[in-house]
Amino acid sequence: MATEHAVNAAAEHSAHGPTASEYIVHHLTQLNTSGHAQQNVIDWSLINLDTMFYAGLLGILTVFFLWRAAAKATSGVPGRFQAAVEILVEMVADQAKGIVHSAESRKFVAPLALTVFVWIFLMNAMDLLPVDLLPTIWQHATGNEHAFMRVVPTADLNGALGLSIGVLLVCLYYNVKIKGVGGWVHELFTAPFGNHPALYPVNFIMQMIEFLAKTVSHGMRLFGNMYAGELVFMLIALLGGTATVFGFIGHVIAGSIWAVFHILIITLQAFIFMMLALVYVGQAHESH
Repeated sequence: MATEHAVNAAAEHSAHGPTASEYIVHHLTQLNTSGHAQQNVIDWSLINLDTMFYAGLLGILTVFFLWRAAAKATSGVPGRFQAAVEILVEMVADQAKGIVHSAESRKFVAPLALTVFVWIFLMNAMDLLPVDLLPTIWQHATGNEHAFMRVVPTADLNGALGLSIGVLLVCLYYNVKIKGVGGWVHELFTAPFGNHPALYPVNFIMQMIEFLAKTVSHGMRLFGNMYAGELVFMLIALLGGTATVFGFIGHVIAGSIWAVFHILIITLQAFIFMMLALVYVGQAHESH
């Protein structure tokens, strides 16, 4: 009797579809190597396959986009595509020149900043796709209506922190390259409070806190903004799921307005991440 009641309850739930809470939780759950549900938590034993796939795919698209722009560049009158790319390149080069004062370093840092900007912009732009489009395609492809799939890599805490850790590694590289191993180690123990043995432990702890704080805040800023934007799109999608004409019209109007506004957000967040990366690399060139 209990079994029959459970089956009937499950069938009734399937007929009525998921609740708003279940819908949002499902869309916030990663496809990972564990085989069970996982939302935005850090677990070094797992790999979020959807984040890795879309980040890698958009990384390849970024490289292709920039390669194509370089291959089609001409010295004559540029087309619209070349003109847009040239404006972008000049903008990034100007920002890099004002922050990183080493011309030798800028040969690598400026293209890196350009790549970071375009890559993060494309990852952020995945938020503009209909919320259920790719997850539904994935569910049909796998034959599992409960299959998980998240398509915005920067709305995954692991993905955003992975990007900021990459910036940290670049900063560590330039700290060693510019100052030498001995010079950088000396700086770790003598800045910011001075060169005195009693201050060495405090200086070192402060330096580690600074590296940690910059890295975490760098990734969390990107993640927080994109996660919030993703939630708003889900709430708007729920509005469209109501079986009323007003709900559908409200869904279309609200979705269109938020999408236009969100274009500014995804561009601004890519720009801020790039600028902070340049600032941190620039700080690695400075001696205390």
